[in-house]
Amino acid sequence: MPQADLLRNPAIGSLTNPAPTVRSGIHMEKFPESLAEVTHLGVGAHHDDLEFMAFHGILECLEKPGCAFGGVVCTDGAGSSRSGAFAGFTDDQLRARRSEEQNRAAEIGRYRAMVQLAYPSASLLDPADTRLACDLEKILRLAKPRILYTHNPADKHRTHLGVLAAVIRAVRALPQSERPASIIGCEVWRSLDWMPDSEKIRMDVSGRDELAARLNSCFESQIASGKRYDLAVTGRRAANATFDRPHAGDSASQVILGMDLTPLALDDSLDPVEFISSLIRRFESEVRDALAPLFPKKNAS
Repeated sequence: MPQADLLRNPAIGSLTNPAPTVRSGIHMEKFPESLAEVTHLGVGAHHDDLEFMAFHGILECLEKPGCAFGGVVCTDGAGSSRSGAFAGFTDDQLRARRSEEQNRAAEIGRYRAMVQLAYPSASLLDPADTRLACDLEKILRLAKPRILYTHNPADKHRTHLGVLAAVIRAVRALPQSERPASIIGCEVWRSLDWMPDSEKIRMDVSGRDELAARLNSCFESQIASGKRYDLAVTGRRAANATFDRPHAGDSASQVILGMDLTPLALDDSLDPVEFISSLIRRFESEVRDALAPLFPKKNAS
């Protein structure tokens, strides 16, 4: 498979000769043909989000002919935690280090394209700032992915929610015929095991533990700073597999859970806040229906 093309906004670099990172608008003529070959696209807030939440897409594209994974990282990494060997890193040094780590993961996972947009996190929390949504719209128009992986609307990290909002706006700016056939909201800063079983997207990523470990270990600046994301992510996947069905043996050893966000692309009038609120109400109803019979109310005398 060809080496991943690493796109920085707006210049393009390669794994061996990276271009500078800047934050001006994307120029369509700068995109290589490789982005147009992408069938599975992951859009994450931070360096490492793709490997943690979209590992299913990475695997599918390694194993299925005619599939190609592409990744988009939206922030610049300057606000990341730092301690230990990285405690003295300046924002600029950490930006460069995190970008290099992401490039390394793209090489290991054989991504067909890797886009780093390098926005400051704060800019993603302002709904009046439409730059990210416009950039993502341009990427989607060129890539036309069949499957899109991004953050889910119950994620507790506000920057992740900012990315999700920009993704939804970008998708809705496209004609219906150009929108992804499937949009999956993935687990990062909140698990999705609470969802009703009938509504979970269950993504089996068993048997590729070595590749998962290689991808996760790329992000040394975070792991060495006291955040063992590498262990937490694979532990969650193992828990998803085991705590799936209480009366059945495990059919998988590593499972990622997803939320189907495709309805938000099919119906532009569907409010994302009401969409997730309705799902939470269905979860509440499931819990109440299971528990209420065990605590029958006494008839008033």
